[in-house]
Amino acid sequence: MDIPFLLRVVALAAALIPVAASAAPLSLDASLDLAVQRSESAHSARAGAASASEMARAAGQLPDPMLNVGVENLPVTGSDRFSAAREPMTQKVIGFSQEWVSQEKRSARQAAAQASAIREMAQAQAAIADTRLQTALAYFDAYYAAEMLKLTTANEHHAYEELAASRARLASSTGGSQEVLALTAALGMSEDESAEIAQQQNAAQVALQRWVGTATEELLPAQSLSIPTEQDYVASHPLVVAAQRDIEVARHEAAFAATNRNPNWTWSVSYGQRVGNSDMVSVGVSIPLPVSRAERQDRETSSKLAMVEKSEAALNEASRIATAEYKALASDAQRLQERIEHYRSAVATPAQQRTAAAMAAYRSNQATLATLFEARHAELEVQRKVLALQRDLAKTQAQLAYRPLAFGAQQ
Repeated sequence: MDIPFLLRVVALAAALIPVAASAAPLSLDASLDLAVQRSESAHSARAGAASASEMARAAGQLPDPMLNVGVENLPVTGSDRFSAAREPMTQKVIGFSQEWVSQEKRSARQAAAQASAIREMAQAQAAIADTRLQTALAYFDAYYAAEMLKLTTANEHHAYEELAASRARLASSTGGSQEVLALTAALGMSEDESAEIAQQQNAAQVALQRWVGTATEELLPAQSLSIPTEQDYVASHPLVVAAQRDIEVARHEAAFAATNRNPNWTWSVSYGQRVGNSDMVSVGVSIPLPVSRAERQDRETSSKLAMVEKSEAALNEASRIATAEYKALASDAQRLQERIEHYRSAVATPAQQRTAAAMAAYRSNQATLATLFEARHAELEVQRKVLALQRDLAKTQAQLAYRPLAFGAQQ
């Protein structure tokens, strides 16, 4: 085999690989995965959760000990000023001090930090859920725009054929100029409709590419979405989960504030070195005196308990919002499904029958091409209406399926 020819074949195949990869059909599930992988908002939320988790680990530790180094009782006046070797009371001191936090208080502080970390994790899951939802909505816009473009393109093709046939009839003196003019205008309308839908499709594809990061010419039909029950939807709604996490944080912070009624002790030990005299060791304990617990510590605890009440009220409001949202979306989905079924039977089927009748009449020379095109155009409008209803239904179901946090994320 010719080696240069083989090399050209290999080079051509390598050049076509990216094209084939970019032209591969894209499914809804693949779009959601790509969007989550490249979402900066989800990445930011996960980083926040990791930060809070690290802080929770450190919250249960004792404060760092303090190293004390210095000189005590150094003369500053008289003949012995600034001399560390003449005054018997002067000594060089080195020592350590440690603030002691009780195990109860450390546990309470760590529990509050862990509750904050769990709240951050819930926020990360909410960011992922929002990314999936926005991607699904963009996907359905792009998919149904492509389906509408197929309809208008087919109608445009029919218009070309019918105009060519009309011109042929005119040339053979079996057709009229009015028919040609009517079909010429109809062709222009078809071309404009295709251009309009192509513009909408391009905008939808750009919106989808903003989430998935890649452009694709073909989108696969989405499988039926799993719609949660009202109870599951409300329990997993981001607002409800966030309010629940706020309650947990507020409760643990209140419990930690209550431990401040018992102050932290600080113990210290130091070694003093004197020139010409005995060295000394000092041991001490510092104990804060809470002289007004009712005005300080108790008020801090009351403040945190008020935050618990605030969070509980926010949870109740969030539950009401989520419940109303679910009922509205579920009602919209049901009514859209009913409208699609009714429109198909009451409008789409008669439109198809009208087109078939017009075709039969045209073939028997009982109708003009313009009449046939008018019937086809009317059927096209009906099909576009069905696609628009299906798109609205898919987007409504996507809000029901993807707005809640993923199963287990709210735990």
